[in-house]
Amino acid sequence: MIASASSLNANVLVLNRLYMAVRVVNARRAFSLLCRNLAEVISIEDGRYASYNFDSWTELSAYRELFDEHTDWVRTVRLHIAVPKIIRLFGYDRLPKQSVKLNRRNIYARDRNTCQYCGQRYPTNELSIDHVTPRTQGGGSTWTNLVCACVSCNSRKGGRTPTQAHMHLIRKPVQPRRNPIINLRMGLDKYACWQQFLDNAYWSVELK
Repeated sequence: MIASASSLNANVLVLNRLYMAVRVVNARRAFSLLCRNLAEVISIEDGRYASYNFDSWTELSAYRELFDEHTDWVRTVRLHIAVPKIIRLFGYDRLPKQSVKLNRRNIYARDRNTCQYCGQRYPTNELSIDHVTPRTQGGGSTWTNLVCACVSCNSRKGGRTPTQAHMHLIRKPVQPRRNPIINLRMGLDKYACWQQFLDNAYWSVELK
C-alpha cells in the first residue's frame, strides 16, 4: 500500500467477537488484521450494522460517494481503499480491561491540558503534575490526588494543600470510567460512529 503517514496512523476502534470495544489501533494494524482474515469491517449504514471482509471492503471503496468527508484513504498501485473506522475480531471474546492506567498522558487528557488552579490551557511541555495533598503531608499518587498544573501555579502552591495556599481547584479530580483520550476523540465528527459502542462503557480502552 502507498499511503501518507497520517492515513496509516488514523484511529480504528476494535471490537471483540461480542461487539464490545477493546482497544484502538492505527490503520496499518487494522489492515493487517483484515488481510489475514482475523477481523472484519463493521460499518453503520442507516442505523444497522453491515460487515465486510477485506475483499468486499475494497470493492465498496470504489464507490467513494458512499463515504463521508471524514474518511481517510490509502492508495495501492491500482485503487484507493477507505480506512475503516471500526473492525471486529473473529476470535477474541475477552472482556475489556476495567481500569484506566494512571499515567501522565491520561491525567493530561482527563484535565484537557488545563491547569486545575488557574483554568488556562497549556501545551503538554508547559504543564506539570501536582499532588493536591502533598506527599509530605500523606498524599498519594492516585487519580483523586493528581491534577494538571502550570509551572507558575505549581510553584505558587509549593508543598501546601490548596487551602493552605489560598488556591482553589476548578474541578475535583476523579478516576475516569473510560480512557480520557477516547473522550477527547469523541468530540470529533470523524469518530461519531464509535459513540454507541462507548456510551455505556465503564471500562477503559487500551491504546496503541
